[in-house]
Amino acid sequence: MTRWFEDVNAGEVFPLGDHTFTRDAIIAYAKIYDPQYFHIDPEAAKLGPFGGLVASGAQTAMVGQRMMVDALFAEADRLRAAGEEPGVGGPSPGGGKIEFKAPVRPGDTLTYSLTTLGKRVSASIPGWGVLSNQITATNQRGELVYRAVFASFLKLRAA
Repeated sequence: MTRWFEDVNAGEVFPLGDHTFTRDAIIAYAKIYDPQYFHIDPEAAKLGPFGGLVASGAQTAMVGQRMMVDALFAEADRLRAAGEEPGVGGPSPGGGKIEFKAPVRPGDTLTYSLTTLGKRVSASIPGWGVLSNQITATNQRGELVYRAVFASFLKLRAA
C-alpha cells in the first residue's frame, strides 16, 4: 500500500485493472512453471477435468500480484503529483486462504481488486501497522474465479 496506515480504511476497495489471458500466454507460463497437460496441451486438456485448456492458478495469482504492485506504484505517483507524500509499504508476513473458484480459460478477461479487510498496529514492529487484505478476480461473466487473503505491513505516519 502506498498510503500511510492512518489513511487506509477497512472495507476500502482499490481497483487493480483488467487482464486478458491468451492461449499462448497460458501455455508459455505453464511450460516454465506448471507444465501439467491441462495447462500446456490443448488437445489433451479436452479429456481433462476442465474439458479444455485452463490457466495455472499460480499464473492467475501472479498476474494479480503484478497488477497490485503496478497499481500501488501508480497511486504513489498520483499522490506525489497532488503534492502529497506517499506512505511506506512493507513486506507481507504471510497469507491465509487462497481459493481458485472457477477455471480461467483462453480469452477470459479478469478484473482484479484489492480490498482492505481490517488493520491493526503491529505488536512486534514499532512504527508499523498490519493490514489484512484480499485480492479478488472476477471474469467477464461476473464469476469470482480467484480470492486470496494476506497481510501486509504499512508504516505509521508518525513513525
